[in-house]
Formats: sequence, C-alpha cells, structure tokens
Amino acid sequence: PSPPGEESRSLDSLDSFSNLHSCCPSSSELNSDAEEAVVAGASSEGAAPEPEGDRPAAGSQLLSASKERFPGQSVYHIKWVRWKEENTPVITQNENGPCPLLAIMNVLLLAWKIKLPPMMEIITAEQLMEYLGDYILDAKPKEISEIQRLNYEQNMSDAMAILHKLQTGLDVNVKFTGVRVFEYTPECIVFDLLDIPLYHGWLVDPQVADIVKAVGNCSYNQLVEKIISCKQSDNSELVSEGFVAEQFLNNTATQLTYHGLCELTSAVQEGELCVFFRNNHFSTMTKYKGQLYLLVTDQGFLTEEKVVWESLHNVDGDGNFCDSEFHLRPPSDPETVYRGQQDQIDQDYLMALSLQQEQQNQEINWEQIPEGISDLELAKKLQEEEDRRASQYYQEQEQAAAQVQVQGAASPASGRQSGSNERKRKEPREKEREKEKNSCVLL
Repeated sequence: PSPPGEESRSLDSLDSFSNLHSCCPSSSELNSDAEEAVVAGASSEGAAPEPEGDRPAAGSQLLSASKERFPGQSVYHIKWVRWKEENTPVITQNENGPCPLLAIMNVLLLAWKIKLPPMMEIITAEQLMEYLGDYILDAKPKEISEIQRLNYEQNMSDAMAILHKLQTGLDVNVKFTGVRVFEYTPECIVFDLLDIPLYHGWLVDPQVADIVKAVGNCSYNQLVEKIISCKQSDNSELVSEGFVAEQFLNNTATQLTYHGLCELTSAVQEGELCVFFRNNHFSTMTKYKGQLYLLVTDQGFLTEEKVVWESLHNVDGDGNFCDSEFHLRPPSDPETVYRGQQDQIDQDYLMALSLQQEQQNQEINWEQIPEGISDLELAKKLQEEEDRRASQYYQEQEQAAAQVQVQGAASPASGRQSGSNERKRKEPREKEREKEKNSCVLL
C-alpha cells in the first residue's frame, strides 16, 4: 500500500504487487525452516524427533519456531477440512484476535479462488496479503470499456491503499435500516472489489414506532452523536428521543436483533459465501437449507476436524457446532454425548406426558359448565366433584382391603396380622372422612 502523501499506484504499477513482500519467504521455506528448528530442538536434547502424527506438540513447537524465525510477524495456523469432497484450508485466528483479513481469505479459500500448497500448516499475515494482492490483480476484468477500466483502476488503487488495515480492523459503520446498509467508507471498496457480500444484523424492528423515530436513518456513529445532543437539549421531546435511542443501543448490545436475524436469513442466498460483521468482528458466513452458519476459526478447535461451522439461530451467540456437511458435531466424542443427550430428552418427554395426563385427569371440564352459573351452584358442583373423587378413592381402598381379607382367610396364620392391617387402613379412612366434612371450597 502507498504511504500517505504519495500518489496512488496505477493499475500497471500494481502488477508487481507480489514483489512488495519479496523480503517475506515462501510458504515452503516457512514450513521447512520451522520444521528444521523443531527437529534441531529435539535433537539437541538427545530425544528422537516427534512423529508426524503427534500434531499438538509439533504444532506448538512449529508456531514458536516460526515466530523466532519471523519476529514481529503475525503467524496463523492452517486447519485443513473436508469441504465439498475437497481438502480445503481454513485460516484460524491467533492470539492477536480476529481480523477482516481472515474472513475475506477464508471466503476465497472455501470458494477455491485461492489455493494454498498441500499440507501447509502455518502462514504469516504478509503471505496472506501477498495471496490476496495477487488474486486482486488476476481478477482484473479483461474486456471492459474505457470508463469501466478507469473506474476499476481507481477502486483497485483505493483498495490497495487501505489493504494493510485488513490485518487490524476496518472502519465499518452500520446503519439500522438494512442488513447490507453501511455508511460509505473507503474500506468497503475491498468487499466490492472482491465481490464478497458484507452483512450485519443490527436492525430496528419497524413495528416499534418510537424506536424507528428515534433512530431514523442514522448510522451508529451518528446515533451516538444524536444521543449526546438530545441529552443536552431543553426540548423534552428530543430528550425523550435520546433516551429511547440509548435504550435501543443498550438492549441490543450484542449488535444482533431478532428482526435483523430474520432479515439476514431472508437476504443471504442459499450456499452463498459472505462476511458477517458483528461486535467489530468479521466472520465467514454461509447458508445451508435455510439456516445460517458461521465458520469456526478459533485456534482452540484446530485439532477438531469435525467442528467446522457454528449455527447462527439466536441473538445470544450459543450456536450448535457442525461438521463440513452441517451435521451436528459437538467438540467431543459424538457417540457418548448424543446418546446421553437423547436419553435425557426421552426421559424429559415421558415425564412431561405423565404430568400432563395427570393434570388432565384431575381438572374439571370447564367447557361443560353452563354460562351464567351462580357462585353457589358452582360451589355445589365443585363439592360434588370432590365427593365423587373421594367415593372413588374409598371404593378402591375397600376393594384392596377385601382382597387382603380373602388372602387372610386362605392363610389362617396371617389372619391376626391382616385384621390389624385392616384396622390400620380404617383409621386413616375415618380421618379422611372427618377431614372431608370440615373442608371448605375457596372461590
């Protein structure tokens, strides 16, 4: 990128973009040098080199060795996943946190517009910039008019001027009226130039009139300035608008609303690869069978080959992990996890059915009670229902006692014991009858 104050490069001079980072070694040199450092470190300790299958230990040593080899450069791990029957690389985020460069590069990698050498394990930010710059030059339209060519050259020059910001962050300012509505900034040219859609889901629900009026067509920065201005106003209506706008920002601190999520699901095309902006974070997003998914780029999932996507179905951010074919895959053994989850679901379902059936058996059918009934008549009906239940209960108890007597007659040795048991049963029944006589109905 051109330093501030210098003239922007023309399209012809940009053809040598790959030479801008000639000081940065190739990916093969990066991997070979780092691997040599790992082997040398192991040999110096008198231990045998780590086997190729032992990825976690070798990976950490590889990353530390690459940082020593390339001090001051951001180094990223590469995760290889099976994407649409092809072995495809995914750039994972490092300790420096997420940046738009990763989201853009992962879109191009999943679309196979940029390809990395097989078995490449780490890559520097400078190498990513080199791949991206070369792709921008290769994607130059061939047959366009003179006006279109000049316009494209200007866009490319502007994009190259801010390309270095992709490593840290872009000045993106959302508007609350549409999922693709942003305040125009030079940074947005990069997405237009690469033909990568940029979305957000921080929308105002049009059915809430007071928030619609308070927010209006403001961008986020403009809305913050409006809130400050309204608080200092002497006009009570403006003060009220400022309070409503501030409450909206506080209540939607996740920068995603359910109205925005619905609009987002409707706007994104099936199978589309795009970038989703939320909380100053840029994520690679796609849509599969009507459901939105975000690419999992956290370095903590580097060894979880089956964890590729995370569903975006609520504003709280607790999505479900899925593999490259969008099958549910928790970050652990799926056999034991899902068997336990399914057993718990079945038990909960049976318990709910049991409680529902018990409640239905105990409740009175209120539809059969005629309208306009007096309180006294309703109390009588409730008492009759209670008496019916008590009578049914006593009959069941007497039948059970009769069965015990029959068994006692068949077994004389147990007669005294049966008689005492029957007295014990009768005593609670007498207490229950006394309780029923003294009970009252509360309306």
